[in-house]
Amino acid sequence: QVQLVESGGGSVQPGGSLTLSCAASGIIFTIYNMAWYRQAPAKERELVASISPDDRAVYLDSVKGRFTISRDNAKSTVYLQMNALKFEDTAVYYCHLPSTTYWGQGTQVTVSS
Repeated sequence: QVQLVESGGGSVQPGGSLTLSCAASGIIFTIYNMAWYRQAPAKERELVASISPDDRAVYLDSVKGRFTISRDNAKSTVYLQMNALKFEDTAVYYCHLPSTTYWGQGTQVTVSS
């Protein structure tokens, strides 16, 4: 069955960096777009970034220039490099296979001083 397993969340001070990973299994990874979403308390889930099989990336305006999505097709893994983190980036981050119902379990990112 399809599994998306995230890792790499944690707590960081403002201005810090984290890298999230999402390992996919049960799919032909190379043919799928992959995406990262996030959900902050009392807010709706929002698309943070997505990447196509040929590495075309789309970003939420508020993370452009700070976050980078990438993929390693040999490892069936998608990454989200997050730099210059801000308080408002605090959320649970989810890996998602677009156009399907498959989501990862989520990983908490907390930006606090």
